[in-house]
Amino acid sequence: MSFVRRLKNLTFKKLLRKGRRFAKKNVVMFVALLAAVVTCFFVPPDREYLSYFDTKTLACLFITLAVVCALRNIKFFTILARKLVLLTGTLRTLFIMLICITFIGSMLIANDMALITFLPLGYFALSVTKKEKYMAYLFILQNISANLGGMLTPFGNPQNLYLYSYYNIETAEFCSIMLKPFLLAIAMLILCCFFVKNEKLNINEKFPEKLSVKRTVLYLLLFAVSLLVVFRVVPVLAGLVLITAVLLIVDRDSLLMVDYPLLLTFFFFFIFAGNLARIEEVKEFFNILLNLDTLLVSVLSCQFISNVPTAILLSQFTTDYYSLLLGVNIGGTGTLIASLASLITFSEFKILYPNCSKRYLILFTVINFAFLIVMTVCAKLFFI
Repeated sequence: MSFVRRLKNLTFKKLLRKGRRFAKKNVVMFVALLAAVVTCFFVPPDREYLSYFDTKTLACLFITLAVVCALRNIKFFTILARKLVLLTGTLRTLFIMLICITFIGSMLIANDMALITFLPLGYFALSVTKKEKYMAYLFILQNISANLGGMLTPFGNPQNLYLYSYYNIETAEFCSIMLKPFLLAIAMLILCCFFVKNEKLNINEKFPEKLSVKRTVLYLLLFAVSLLVVFRVVPVLAGLVLITAVLLIVDRDSLLMVDYPLLLTFFFFFIFAGNLARIEEVKEFFNILLNLDTLLVSVLSCQFISNVPTAILLSQFTTDYYSLLLGVNIGGTGTLIASLASLITFSEFKILYPNCSKRYLILFTVINFAFLIVMTVCAKLFFI
């Protein structure tokens, strides 16, 4: 075989490996694409397709993710979290601190970003204290923290941002709907931390990273602007142009790091849901189901198609946003595919501990379904 042919084969194999990794990492996006394509055969593309897309949700999600990426590039969240972790004195306190950091982080920077930022911190903390045997338990609790912590704010979870915009919910009403399950989630997570021994720790690691004061101030101001856009104080177009322009000048990498597959997942599911809503038989079927119990239908749907697709799909068939909001947030617990964040956590753990995947999945399933059952029952009895 000639050198040129070998080079071509190597290049092709390399591209194939990258393609497989990308496909595994973005399974939900490809499922959304397939679903959109299939429905196009039943509802051929026409002008009405343009009405499917919630451009405000996509714009808000883009600018929020972009600013968060910029803050991650200067290690803002990592440095802040590390300083907090250094304050802990026992293993249980460390767990509580890491859970709270992830929980609060998901409220501010969305659940996926919170996990990408704080899972490595959890790994670092248990590694330097020689407590790796608790790693699976910590990762699972951090995952639940990210999924449930983001429920209180419109921008905490992608499905929240969509429903907040789609139903034009008032901010105060949104927070009041989610406050009770939010407090229940905190209580359950703290309770889980008490299953960890209260052993003394000694963390003396020093970190060389230092924050750039100018960039930190600038990015925090941009983050404030993105929140004002979400809360409908600043016009979407103005915020989009301003934030994109500033980041193009000071940190172009942050724009490249945005989770575009997530945005495309929304795009494809807008087509899928919009087309289904135009098929009479499908419309009647979902209307019957949702009239029976919107909360339970949305919780169960999340277990099979994830919470973001469920929010987009079911919003086409119900005006009961109260139950739908509760369902797609609580439904993020349960199966591994109930939330994109859960897939991120499992992928990270599998890379670190490839021989412990089975144990992780068993523990993940037990703990997540415990949360799912308790929170669903409480929602039925006390929150609706």
